[in-house]
Amino acid sequence: MSDLVRLPGEGRRLVTKAQEVTFKATGAQGSSASVFEVVVPPGFDTGGHYHERSEEFFYILEGELELLAFEPAERTDDWLDWESVDGDRVVRAPAGSSMFVPPNTPHAFRNATGEPVRMLFQSNPSPEHEHYFEEIAEIWSAGDSVDPEAVRRMRSRYDVRQITPMRFEPPAAAAPGANAS
Repeated sequence: MSDLVRLPGEGRRLVTKAQEVTFKATGAQGSSASVFEVVVPPGFDTGGHYHERSEEFFYILEGELELLAFEPAERTDDWLDWESVDGDRVVRAPAGSSMFVPPNTPHAFRNATGEPVRMLFQSNPSPEHEHYFEEIAEIWSAGDSVDPEAVRRMRSRYDVRQITPMRFEPPAAAAPGANAS
């Protein structure tokens, strides 16, 4: 079968503790945009950031994310508290919600639930975000802890201008025997 048709579960897949990304359409296929299916684990927060050249589109397939896409009246250390001059605030977005992000627009998403969220993610131009996902997967897989400076350097190479920190704080596992009958 042609690589232009992707059935469920098909496509190159990168998996780490902080991300699961399946490549659906890439620059190698002739696409001007990169398209991914992304599973966002509980506790993952991209941090507030923007791109000078790239535009992005997110569509939530399953689950709920907190989304932000606006310039705040004041940039503080926590994007969850941001408000625009027009009164825009962070939105709790269920399945079926989308977010379009033009260049130079601060944005972020966070999975504050206890369940993974599945979304479709498109980034233009291709293949910049393809290389970003490949490299961040290497960093996340390098050992027990992630070097924040390596993440910062890598993100700056791929047009990610970080405003607030990226975080990954999975919910604490239930204590052993807590649900024993």
